[in-house]
Amino acid sequence: MADIQMPQLGETVTEGTITKWFKQVGEQVAEDEPLFEVSTDKVDSEVPSPVSGVLSEILVPEGDTVDVGAVLARIGDAGEAPAEGEAPAEAPADGEGEAQEPAPEEGDAATAPEGEGEAEVPAAESGEQAPPPPPPPPPTPQLASTQQAQQAPPPPPPPPAGQAAPAAAAPPSDSGAGADGKLLSPVVRRLITENDLDPGRISGTGPGGRITRGDVLTAIDSGSARRSAPAPAAPGQAPAPAAAPAAAAPAAASTATKPAPLPVATPGERDTTVPHTNIRRRTAEHMVRSKATSAHVYATIEVDFESIERVRSAAKTEWKAAEGYSLTYLPFISRAIIDAIREFPEVNASFGENELIVHNYVNLGIAVDLDFKGLMVPVIHEADGKRLRAIAREVADLAQRARSKQLSPDDIAGGTFTITNPGPFGTTLTLPVINQPQVAIISTDAVKRRPVVVPLPDGSEGIAIHSTGNITLTWDHRAFDGAYAAAFINRVREILETRDWSAELA
Repeated sequence: MADIQMPQLGETVTEGTITKWFKQVGEQVAEDEPLFEVSTDKVDSEVPSPVSGVLSEILVPEGDTVDVGAVLARIGDAGEAPAEGEAPAEAPADGEGEAQEPAPEEGDAATAPEGEGEAEVPAAESGEQAPPPPPPPPPTPQLASTQQAQQAPPPPPPPPAGQAAPAAAAPPSDSGAGADGKLLSPVVRRLITENDLDPGRISGTGPGGRITRGDVLTAIDSGSARRSAPAPAAPGQAPAPAAAPAAAAPAAASTATKPAPLPVATPGERDTTVPHTNIRRRTAEHMVRSKATSAHVYATIEVDFESIERVRSAAKTEWKAAEGYSLTYLPFISRAIIDAIREFPEVNASFGENELIVHNYVNLGIAVDLDFKGLMVPVIHEADGKRLRAIAREVADLAQRARSKQLSPDDIAGGTFTITNPGPFGTTLTLPVINQPQVAIISTDAVKRRPVVVPLPDGSEGIAIHSTGNITLTWDHRAFDGAYAAAFINRVREILETRDWSAELA
């Protein structure tokens, strides 16, 4: 019996959505035969079966999202009967597909917060040994509040406000325990934490009422599970004295500094609701995370593409007949970037925890538009060892396979530097977002015929019409400084304007 797991479909991909099963339980599966289709923010890909046999179980149905490494199905030997009584909902994934965590054993974090039991015992003993306060009875409200604060286990505030504390508790811990002791997958816990949600106010639709990723996304869209501000003190109730438990102070400070929740947009009668696709939702998450991670800075330079335009015009008919596609500016720009990286290697790097990891090879990512339904970034591996014609062939091949969902996980993994090319749509200046964990990305805008100043044979200057366009470098200011970035992009310009490109096509 072989377990079929969710593959790693990119360095930053942590989960994927099963969009289609090509085989059903009981059907024969051949090795390397397409078994299922998976969608992530990086790629929609058909995944082949690693073994031959009979598909005995499907543990994750179509439409569910699971973590990388989660078991999706099982394939048995040809003579082995399919498993019976196993419904997808009973598989190790919740209703939205997150990987199931081990069930909590009796007395673990799913039953009570760590340390709660120990906190109650001293409080009870203290209450038995210490006599009530001296007259005048009954104690003042301030004294009663102090006794309650000493007896209650931290961190809940004194009653009656403490009765509402469980609903405003801290986000679930890594133990996986959520509201009411329910298990939460890593994906669900992350979404709840990042969006400051109260898991106790989210209705679970998974097995046993478990909260699924879909439940959290619905709560985010509706805004119904935002954490509420702490209830104000009752009239006449004195504030807790300075001797209150120390654990309550950080919790109160944390609550006071949390930003107010952003307003949630709701459609009106004249609005059309377009549900987010998986790739759109994941792209949005990664773009926001990238902006929050890297110090984005931009540098733009104008390039005179006239010498390249002459080479393209002379070779375009022969190129199209031989290669089957048009010769664009992108292979020339790619080649110039690769050569400039040799002189400025730190733009081809990843930002580590305590160091800059400079890659001694160039895996060039090319952003591909999927008919306005998302972006994908397939990678030209070892691009620094390839000339212009080989780069042009790989760009065309990867773009075609990206749009037909024929990319493999290896085709999108390992990128070290990225190019995005909105130029065919006529753009003048584009400021792209860095593809994490890389430290730089270049955008190529439209090349148009414009008047430029050119030197004349007699040493004077004149006006000529040339093909010019902008290229923009976005770089992470944590990795290097502006002078380094400017020198790099200027070197790219020099290579584009001065190289003998006709020799590259020979």
